[in-house]
Amino acid sequence: MTTQTTVQLDTSGLGGHPAGLTTLFLTELWERFSYYGMRAILVLFMVAPLAEGGLGFDTVQASSLYGTYTMAVYLLALPGGFVADHWLGARRAVLLGAVIMAAGQFVLVMHSLPAFYVGLSMIAVGTGLLKPNISAMVGRLYGPDDPRRDSGFSLFYMGINIGALMAPLVCGWLAESPAFKAWLAGMGMDPARSWHYGFGAAGIGMLVGILVYVVQAGRLPQADSAAAQKAKAAGGSPEILTAEEWKRIGAIVVLFAFTILFWAAYEQKGASLNLFAKRLVDTNVFGVTFPASWLQSLTPLYVILLAPVFARLWVRLGARQPSSPTKFAMGLFAIGIAFCLLVPASALTGAGKISPMWLVAVYLFDVIGELCLSPVGLSTVTKLSPARFVGLMMGLWFFATSLGNKLAGFLSGFFVADDPGRLMTLYGGIAVALLASSVLLVVLTPRIRRWSGEA
Repeated sequence: MTTQTTVQLDTSGLGGHPAGLTTLFLTELWERFSYYGMRAILVLFMVAPLAEGGLGFDTVQASSLYGTYTMAVYLLALPGGFVADHWLGARRAVLLGAVIMAAGQFVLVMHSLPAFYVGLSMIAVGTGLLKPNISAMVGRLYGPDDPRRDSGFSLFYMGINIGALMAPLVCGWLAESPAFKAWLAGMGMDPARSWHYGFGAAGIGMLVGILVYVVQAGRLPQADSAAAQKAKAAGGSPEILTAEEWKRIGAIVVLFAFTILFWAAYEQKGASLNLFAKRLVDTNVFGVTFPASWLQSLTPLYVILLAPVFARLWVRLGARQPSSPTKFAMGLFAIGIAFCLLVPASALTGAGKISPMWLVAVYLFDVIGELCLSPVGLSTVTKLSPARFVGLMMGLWFFATSLGNKLAGFLSGFFVADDPGRLMTLYGGIAVALLASSVLLVVLTPRIRRWSGEA
């Protein structure tokens, strides 16, 4: 009891939160720089012609591979959480995952198709170890009734997006910028290899994350939870779940189902909307042309600006804040509005390239939805999961995310740049599904709250 009280009273870190939050914030910042830097140019690299240093894939092939890869990234969080719960522990799992990710990014620097697949596979494995366990470590910083929990995850989420903001600007510039290509040519190097400098920058970002994590390791929880230690001491044989724990897991699973649809829509940014920006959006502003991948920095910019607002809002509302399922419904509704905006935007592409302000507005509503759902989902999983299964349940959360990512790749395969009607059908259909699911979740909220013990 004394240890739990000490954790609850630790206000020495970022924004009055535990000191360990600052370390995990910075580690995740650089890990996300690495991941989103690579992701910002991944589809564009795959569809670029061979003469321009790309792989020459068609849209369907590139979208399918994108969906499979991003699915694997989150799908492997399930065994990653299990391994941490029963053998490695969260701290060592995060470190091992970071090292494997960095190695994978540097493998992508090599210009060959086998190296491309090996690099992607390594990044997926590394992320599977790191992603669920660093989130579980954030949850472990707080007691079960600490009102700062949702706020802490919102701040942690801001760290994710600082890295995601920088990543497309750096990696996208290296990969696509005519100025950098000209510099390479002037140095006697092949400008078509510029893509691989973008991948290399992502690897350097991961090395910085590893350095932060190792140097500031003393701020982190020194051991797994008592329940997790007990499970590992018993050889990984968990105790039988109680009826109350099964209800809480049931509440998590229902929310998981809705996250699949959310991520299928949200991840269009790295897939079809990346192609939309490249082919249908005017990327010349005030006479200055910028890489299409830079538009992906809008989302993390909005998160950085709005995450503190949401974090402060949840703390100020306290017991009066919306329940977790209500926040999920709000998130689905907001991203549904974003896709409604894409319907008239798609119609206008028939007359030529459209203003980037359309995507500026779309990504704003995306982020409002994201901040209502994603950090709250992470917080909810760590709060409702049985203590001995936190890593595993976090892995299941990312499993739902993985299914959403695969569905995103499938839907992106229907993108056709020169057919506005088909684009309107694609994005309009996604919008209807999102809005309908938000209404359904509102209807289910009372039952979910009873299962989770909120009511």
